[in-house]
Amino acid sequence: MTTTTKPNHIGRKIARIRELRGMKQETLAEELGISQQSVSSLEKSETLEDEKLESVAKVLGVTKEAIENFSDDAVFNYFNNFSDNSINQGPIGPHNICNFNPLDKVVELYERLIQAEKDKVAYLEKLLKK
Repeated sequence: MTTTTKPNHIGRKIARIRELRGMKQETLAEELGISQQSVSSLEKSETLEDEKLESVAKVLGVTKEAIENFSDDAVFNYFNNFSDNSINQGPIGPHNICNFNPLDKVVELYERLIQAEKDKVAYLEKLLKK
């Protein structure tokens, strides 16, 4: 016995996109103005009217065509080939290099804070002596 899934099951695609967006059925239902049970049955539907699909797409932040052409394989392929160099490049580019020791700056800050406290104590002692 083999089970085959239809590649163009629109409800499963909606459910998968919703899950990837981190959205619950309740949230989608609230945004669409329908019940959570209606979203559940919508996600079990093989087809959907164009206007309903448009409204679902809008709530999910995608286009109607994105839902119709969605595939898990394409998503995984995208993330497997995605190269994020922002960690190495920094927010501006490869020449954004820190040319000082951050620990030195922290020590300098604490030394200034301690000196300020010492100055306050000296000033208060001077006031008390008068």
